[in-house]
Amino acid sequence: MHTVVVGTAGTTAEDVIAVARGAARVVVSDEALAAVAQSRRVIDDLAAKPDPVYGVSTGFGALAVRHISPELRAQLQRNIVRSHAAGMGPRVEREVVRALMFLRLKTLASGRTGVRPLVVETMAAILNAGITPVVHEYGSLGCSGDLAPLSHCALTLMGEGDAEGPDGVVRPAGQLLAEHGIEPVELREKEGLALLNGTDGMLGMLVMACADLARLYTSADVTAALSLEALLGTEKVLAPELHAIRPHPGQGASADNMLRVLAGSGLTGHHQDDAPRVQDAYSIRCAPQVAGAGRDTLAHARLVADRELASAVDNPVVLPDGRVESNGNFHGAPVAYVLDFLAIAAADLASIAERRTDRLLDKNRSHGLPPFLAGDAGVDSGLMIAQYTQAALVSEMKRLAVPASVDSIPSSAMQEDHVSMGWSAARKLRTAVAALTRVIAVELVAATRAVELREGLTPSPATQAVLKAVRAAGVEGPGEDRFLAPDLARAEEFVRAGKLVEAVEPVTGPLA
Repeated sequence: MHTVVVGTAGTTAEDVIAVARGAARVVVSDEALAAVAQSRRVIDDLAAKPDPVYGVSTGFGALAVRHISPELRAQLQRNIVRSHAAGMGPRVEREVVRALMFLRLKTLASGRTGVRPLVVETMAAILNAGITPVVHEYGSLGCSGDLAPLSHCALTLMGEGDAEGPDGVVRPAGQLLAEHGIEPVELREKEGLALLNGTDGMLGMLVMACADLARLYTSADVTAALSLEALLGTEKVLAPELHAIRPHPGQGASADNMLRVLAGSGLTGHHQDDAPRVQDAYSIRCAPQVAGAGRDTLAHARLVADRELASAVDNPVVLPDGRVESNGNFHGAPVAYVLDFLAIAAADLASIAERRTDRLLDKNRSHGLPPFLAGDAGVDSGLMIAQYTQAALVSEMKRLAVPASVDSIPSSAMQEDHVSMGWSAARKLRTAVAALTRVIAVELVAATRAVELREGLTPSPATQAVLKAVRAAGVEGPGEDRFLAPDLARAEEFVRAGKLVEAVEPVTGPLA
């Protein structure tokens, strides 16, 4: 079993995905446990003094003006978790909750939060036991942390609330902890606050979205190349010297991917009449520019994610010199902005893919292909409604591209008077990523069918590899009308699982 070691210096995107989506075991390093113990001693010393310290001996948020006596502090920590576990709506996906918990553990292990080693070890034990707290869709404004989602996780740490066991059944958290020999934690000063005050949910979703979009951008380059080939387009626009004079890295990478997929094609540059086609439509000719801009957006988002993965987000924090200071590092703006930016880029990539599909289906623009790629047009409708489905997905993605991070609703009696809405940005990005997968799948179905209808012309070796793999996956080719939804579902899974890229790389070599 893969093991992820958590130290004081943050974590990596690869480790987040290994814990969230895989069965990676989490181990907290001895160095981290020593740093946690050292910062806890600072908190214990402050707790013993009469002076009020935010998060240690005061209330929270707008209630921070009240000094809490020592006999009420354990109750204060329990109460903040119970009261803040106020989420509503559908359950959040298991992988999101595991990412959220792991990232909170990462910050706790930094030695900057002042919790006891027991808290860190117990959270790691819950992850390793496969226990997943029930977290709901609504409850985070992306400021002062993903409060409600993190509170539901902290509730499980206390042995309260509901959680999903490794068998997928939701049961009382206390019962699940007992079955795995995990003692519930009795929270002490600062610990309740430290468990709630982070950008972990939105960051976890950003990390996973970046991984998914990297695969989808490569997949979209492949389907764009197949569409160019099926439309008898010219690959001359992909020449590296053209992209060198506008040196956006993503653009160059997408053009190179397409060029390698098209190498050896017998379809490119052919026409159904004697009139040479000087230029292809924008959806073909500008595919590298659009996909490339999205790739560069993704690179920026990964930079932000990496910085956040190296961060210790809490309020207050224990600094290396022993000071305990309040701060605003929990504000989710840096993460929220790139989550929104990715949704915009994904929507545009889906939009250009849909335009290519529509062109493949329109006999007036497809350069000799049958209407809707149907077997017997008029009797058969071919892929007409597959494009409707694709258009519906693109339309939704355009709505999802409206930024969440430009909104702010003040909360906590105006103490928290500007919030990031980063959790909301992350939630809609997940929906957009799923929709983009489906849009690319529809283009794949259309482009492969169109290539096969070009009888007498030989597609590139990479395209032939795609045709073989996609047909082996159960996605049928040209012919009379049939129940189409299963084909589209199989194509969607083919793209989501990375099979499209896997099919071409033995021919093309590794694609960007």
